[in-house]
Formats: sequence, C-alpha cells, structure tokens
Amino acid sequence: MRMRIRSVGVAVRFAESVLMAGGQRHARRNAWAAVCENRRHAADRHHDDAAPAGGAAAQPARS
Repeated sequence: MRMRIRSVGVAVRFAESVLMAGGQRHARRNAWAAVCENRRHAADRHHDDAAPAGGAAAQPARS
C-alpha cells in the first residue's frame, strides 16, 4: 500500500498517530495549547507594560 504524503504537517501527524498512543497525543496537544496561551499572556503583559510608559511621557509635568 502506497501512501502519498502532501505536506510535512501531514507526515508529522501520521507519524504521531502511528508512534504515540491516544493519551500521549492528547497530553502533547494540551501542552502545546498551554504554551500558546502562555505566549498570549506574555504578549498582553508586554503590551500593558509598554502602554502606560508611552502615555506618561506624552503628558506635560505639573508644577
């Protein structure tokens, strides 16, 4: 049986399905979702930290 693999992603998913049990696959996907969520939170924190600094510099100093 010949199988045509169209992309690297398809090849990786195929290898994952052959080599890993369902539970391991599920855990790996959960871990990747957590990594993506942490990156989103870090980007939000970076954005929030940068916003007040720009706004405070634009306001004139009061005497």
